Amino acid sequence: MFLSKNRLPVFLLSSFLLFLSTAVDAQSSKKIRTIIVDAGHGGTDDGAHSEYEGSLNSKEKNVTLAIALKLVAVLKEQLPDVNIIPTRTTDIYQNPREKAQIANDNHGDLFVCIHADAVVLKTASRIIGHHKEIYYTVKYVGKGKKRKKIRTPHTHIVPTREYYKLPTSRKGTSTLIMASHKTSAKTEALEDMQFNTDANDSTLDINYSSPEWKASALLYTQHYFKRSYQLATDVQDEIEATGRDNLGVWQRQKGIWVLQATQMPAVLIETGFIDNYEDERYLNSDKGQQEIAESIARALIKYKNQVESKISMNTDTTNTR
Repeated sequence: MFLSKNRLPVFLLSSFLLFLSTAVDAQSSKKIRTIIVDAGHGGTDDGAHSEYEGSLNSKEKNVTLAIALKLVAVLKEQLPDVNIIPTRTTDIYQNPREKAQIANDNHGDLFVCIHADAVVLKTASRIIGHHKEIYYTVKYVGKGKKRKKIRTPHTHIVPTREYYKLPTSRKGTSTLIMASHKTSAKTEALEDMQFNTDANDSTLDINYSSPEWKASALLYTQHYFKRSYQLATDVQDEIEATGRDNLGVWQRQKGIWVLQATQMPAVLIETGFIDNYEDERYLNSDKGQQEIAESIARALIKYKNQVESKISMNTDTTNTR
């Protein structure tokens, strides 16, 4: 039996990879029983803050909580057989690791994170009056040790300027998913899940730094990436159907912890721009919040039906063999 420092025995490796393939298929056919809804930021973490002239002075943490609570209410009404778990229901702070842990501890099948977008605003100025300003001219008189510098004051009138932030013209909704090249956090999040299943042989001594483990992690991350992308696309389609700008599905180059470290497909929805005049008012209105919540709920139900219809088809196919 061939052994190396960083490798499994050959026959165990074969069984291990077979288990992984089976586990991926099983996860693909898993019914949606628990959905985690996360309101981004909270407590001491305000998130984005609208600072442009004429803004509502709104804070992202309040917008996300209002939308998340409405989403939870809609999902509980329309999916009574699904466990809907919010990460927070009040204005409290939770660090991203805590949010991911809540999702993992509750064995979520989907993780939906609500956020609001923002950009660096441009600064403008306007003249609001005039004021006197003193400036000096300098000249030298005399020579040698008698040379002196003479400063002469002058007064002139200059405009008084007021500086302010301009709202961004960018508006609309986008959805972020895990960055496909950021696998380390997802791998760590998957370790507990992969080897607490009925198919697991608990006697296997898995080296998580081994090439075999990295290959298995890739299978899982690809699976979650595809599922997350599918859900994100459904969200964007439903948002667009309301008439809002669809800014598409994105992967951020810098990994987002709650997307990378959750043991389930996960999306982060940037519901709108808190520093855009129209979007801010939409995000703070009861009508806008409800419309967003219902759009996301429709996407989740659509995704759930897509996943579970595949389960039904696979079951029917197996029974006819």
